Amino acid sequence: MKKLLFVCVALAATVLFTKNASAQQQKIGYFDEQKALLFFPGIGRVDTLLTSYQRDSLGGEYEYRVYEYQRADSAYRKDSASMPVKAREIALRDLNTKRSVLANWQTTAQQMYEAKMDQLLLPFKQKIFDALKLVVAEQHYTYVLNQQALMSQYVQPPLLDDLAVRVAMKLKLPIPKDLEDAWKAASGGGSAPAGAAKK
Repeated sequence: MKKLLFVCVALAATVLFTKNASAQQQKIGYFDEQKALLFFPGIGRVDTLLTSYQRDSLGGEYEYRVYEYQRADSAYRKDSASMPVKAREIALRDLNTKRSVLANWQTTAQQMYEAKMDQLLLPFKQKIFDALKLVVAEQHYTYVLNQQALMSQYVQPPLLDDLAVRVAMKLKLPIPKDLEDAWKAASGGGSAPAGAAKK
């Protein structure tokens, strides 16, 4: 089974990355959004803001919801015997809703956290995808594949087709020295493309 997997991966890599001299050559690049995000100098601030949001906003909201549930539960226990039937049903439904929110708080908090993260990363992602469109058009890439789908222990796609690096260079973001050196070596030892800078 491992041999078959190796043969399939090797065959796929050969098909994907073989340079064909014909006029119908297709150029394939690969891209990793997370890698591209890491090139932004201010991206670490997003983690700080998310930690603060989780602690202050989500933590505060959870505490408030616990307090509201405890208050409603206490009021229901105290007053339910003397309530009219309809009022008791409404109070019980409200109490069960509050209990359900607390029981599912992990899921709710995770969704709120992810929504906040998306909001904070949106300006960075917009710049990345605008630059990616330009790089794909300028470099004449036919296909852009997800980097994770291509990586394996058997095959490493060519560095020069790493569109996350090309996007960073297009945006004139600093790239690590070792990556810049590897890029120079892969491109024939010339200087790094315009926009490359040292971290």
